[in-house]
Amino acid sequence: MADLTTIAELGTAAGTLVLAVSTFAAVRSGNRSARIAEATLLAGLRPLIVPTRREDPAQKIGFADNKWLTAPGGGAAVEIADDAIYLGIALRNVGNGIAILHGWDLYEFDGRPEDPRPQLERFHRLTRDLYIAPGDIGFWQGVLRDPSSAEFDDARRAIESGERIVVDVLYGDQQGLQRMVTRFTLTPHDDAWLATIARHWNVDGADPRQR
Repeated sequence: MADLTTIAELGTAAGTLVLAVSTFAAVRSGNRSARIAEATLLAGLRPLIVPTRREDPAQKIGFADNKWLTAPGGGAAVEIADDAIYLGIALRNVGNGIAILHGWDLYEFDGRPEDPRPQLERFHRLTRDLYIAPGDIGFWQGVLRDPSSAEFDDARRAIESGERIVVDVLYGDQQGLQRMVTRFTLTPHDDAWLATIARHWNVDGADPRQR
């Protein structure tokens, strides 16, 4: 009788262990499926901005003080006034989600082989959100309005001397997630400014360049 009781208890324990293992495997599989579904959903919302093509229409860009610039396809517009520096870039969203532009930073190109990661505390917030639909074109705009600042002086010197300048643009998806920074290099060429991509950064996620 004792042996039968022991066998029954061992059978119950084994059954409980099998049930626990099965439950753990099911939960783990469910979590993996949930992560895959979330990644798929986010991929469907992820924007990615690049310069427009040369054959794309020019973008007319208006500022709050009724100043207007025209950025050609594949290019940018830059203009210096007495108390302001106006800038704009014609952009295309090649991602799957709506791109909402939030902020930007501007500095002189220094030719370093390793691009430093953008410092978000330096960024200027846009006075209005700019939206670019998936597969569509739009623009980024920025203006410096403090002639006494070092940033204004450096930008003016670089532009007047015909040097390249760098613009970092901060944006994300329509849910306020997946923030990205895209770095553009603006190069003067034949009385115009060409816009090219230098690098993309994922602000909130893992850096794909880290090994």
